Amino acid sequence: MMQLSVLDQAPISRGSSPEETLQNTIKLAQITEKLGYKRYWVAEHHNTSGLASTSPEILIGQIAARTNKIRVGSGGVLLPQYSPLKVAENFKMLEGFHPNRIDLGLGRSPGGSQATRLALTDGLKKSLSSFPRQVSEVQGFLHHSFPEDHPYRMVKAGPKVKSQPEMWVLGLSERGAKNAANLGIGFTYGHFINPDNGEEALSTYRERFRPSLDSSKPKTNVCIFVICADTDREAEELALSQDRWLLNVEKGRDTKVPSIEEAKSKQYNDEELEKIKKNRKRAVIGSPDTVKSKLLELSRRYNNEEFMVITNIYDFEAKIHSYRLLAQAFHLK
Repeated sequence: MMQLSVLDQAPISRGSSPEETLQNTIKLAQITEKLGYKRYWVAEHHNTSGLASTSPEILIGQIAARTNKIRVGSGGVLLPQYSPLKVAENFKMLEGFHPNRIDLGLGRSPGGSQATRLALTDGLKKSLSSFPRQVSEVQGFLHHSFPEDHPYRMVKAGPKVKSQPEMWVLGLSERGAKNAANLGIGFTYGHFINPDNGEEALSTYRERFRPSLDSSKPKTNVCIFVICADTDREAEELALSQDRWLLNVEKGRDTKVPSIEEAKSKQYNDEELEKIKKNRKRAVIGSPDTVKSKLLELSRRYNNEEFMVITNIYDFEAKIHSYRLLAQAFHLK
């Protein structure tokens, strides 16, 4: 049975404010919980004008406190910039407040420009290649499972809660898949960033998976842009704002989500039109029947039964309607 979840970057629409956007994140979490979505993950982004989710730990606590059963987590904490002990303790604290509802998704991304990354690390130049070791240490701190010869064996992450957050690695290639498989934790494939390597990455993850304290069997989900409306034509209209937003993000411009009218007023050159066409491979757009058919086809290709849906369009009510139509199409409740 298909399961659907949400990834929210807290995108700020042009003319809106970060404060309004964060309240909309809470509202969308409450709505999607009632619609039957399984998880609600929030992203981590820095030094950008258009994404309000800079601290997933804080946002997770706010969402979990205002919902009842949906799993809430990070998609993901940018671990290379941080201390594994501090990340583990933040999420043990969240788990203590909301037992069996917290997901700890970890990403390898540097978090922005070199200057942004150095600001996050307080000037310390940290290597991205340390990511597998850092994920292993987060796992060790969560479960108090370091081997006897590990230098942090006597460091106990607190609080000592009864359950632990569910661990996931976010990845775009076989490298990320191998990291997750070797440690026996969940793997999220970012189709919404790279739609080309999913089959290989997910297959590698399942083949190499080793059972662990976190999971006895492989767990996967796939994150994808989805825009659903009553008709294919309406969905294509809504997608114009996301098309323009993605171009702006990739060119380092203002990253607030533009309106459909603003997107229509733009004259695109051949290079931009080709880029929009390429970006559409990262998304599924259409009526409920169209979207359902395409997701089921992708599910068969990926051998995956959970999609994390990200919908970055201008109009918040249209976004809510998109999630509602999707839930109805897959009979989530």
